[in-house]
Amino acid sequence: MAIKAPRGTFDILPDRAVLWNRVESTARRIFELYGYGEIRTPIFESVELFAKSIGEMSDIVDKEMYVFQKGREQYALRPESTASVVRAFIEHNLDAERSFQKLYYIGPMFRAERPQAGRYRQFHQMGVEAFGSTDPLLDAECIVMASAIFAELGISGQVVKLNSLGNDASRGRYREALKAYLASHAASLCDNCRSRIERNVLRALDCKEEACRRVTRAGPNILDYLDAADRACLETVTGALGRSGIACEIDGFLVRGLDYYTGLVYEFLHGSLGAQNSLGGGGRYDRLVADRGGPQVGATGLGIGMDRVILVIEQQAGPPEDPRRPRAVFINVGDEARPRIFDLVTSLRRKGIAAEMDFEGRSPKAQLRAANKLSVPFAVFVGQDEIRSGNIKIKNMQTGEEIPATFDTIEQHLTNH
Repeated sequence: MAIKAPRGTFDILPDRAVLWNRVESTARRIFELYGYGEIRTPIFESVELFAKSIGEMSDIVDKEMYVFQKGREQYALRPESTASVVRAFIEHNLDAERSFQKLYYIGPMFRAERPQAGRYRQFHQMGVEAFGSTDPLLDAECIVMASAIFAELGISGQVVKLNSLGNDASRGRYREALKAYLASHAASLCDNCRSRIERNVLRALDCKEEACRRVTRAGPNILDYLDAADRACLETVTGALGRSGIACEIDGFLVRGLDYYTGLVYEFLHGSLGAQNSLGGGGRYDRLVADRGGPQVGATGLGIGMDRVILVIEQQAGPPEDPRRPRAVFINVGDEARPRIFDLVTSLRRKGIAAEMDFEGRSPKAQLRAANKLSVPFAVFVGQDEIRSGNIKIKNMQTGEEIPATFDTIEQHLTNH
């Protein structure tokens, strides 16, 4: 039986890796422009870290983590990155080095979900975490930064949705109202949402079942329970986004699938993705660091799904140009020329000019056909006659023009034409 990649995973082959590298390099540059430094954490951590941070009753911890045991220790492949970055922030006392920290990450995450377009068991995220501030303008900055990444990648048509989960008091009042409402409509809810009424009622708002969504959208709206401070934070963010030219929508039923969020939450939605329509999102988690044994600091974060970003780029712009395409292909006319061609190709590469030669023993005609398929700009013909005379010809593969040259002027011709 043929061995294949595990279900819910995929290989990134060279033609698509071009686009992945572009997304990563764009994100790195913009993250660093905004003052974030890279952090790389292990891809597995203790089960307890994720259970305590994300929420033991959340679907991620309850159903989706890949857990394994080594000796007496239980580990899980990371299903998200915030918990790991918070652990590193506490473990290395980063607040002692600098009270305000901005960190970014790029890497694979793992969840045992039902695979479909835009949802994989090994998926890829890039994002940021900022510690040491409760200023809502920091949240606005994260949204502006993500929007800058999308714009640079040529992505358009995304919608920014915002909500506030309020402070402890306002969120507590809302929970009680939502519990009472859902309990009175329990017969119309799925089994999961019925169990969530007592276990973790806000998770019911994140249910994708249409019947449950109809019930929850007709129920209490958290916006009616926010106090003046909550509303002021939300208005600060929407005002800053408006001045930055970023349109947003307030959605009083938006929650994130992680229990550590407090205050502002947001998502970037894109209609071309179908059911899995979130490009990314984030929000504030001001209690998480202290809950994990660290200092009491304000914190906010943003995560972007790279797999979905790639899908949108391919839909909107098509595949990028392959950077492996050489500037010139050297056509050897006779095997005697191969050592000289090898030296020429090596010399050009050392000067930053991409060049290729034949390693398959093909005829000059076959080499030329291969160069045409690659859409190579120039073909350089080298045989015994050229080596003896020092005169060669460079063919412009688009116009058919033949350019006379010498071995000493190859670089000049390939650079100037």
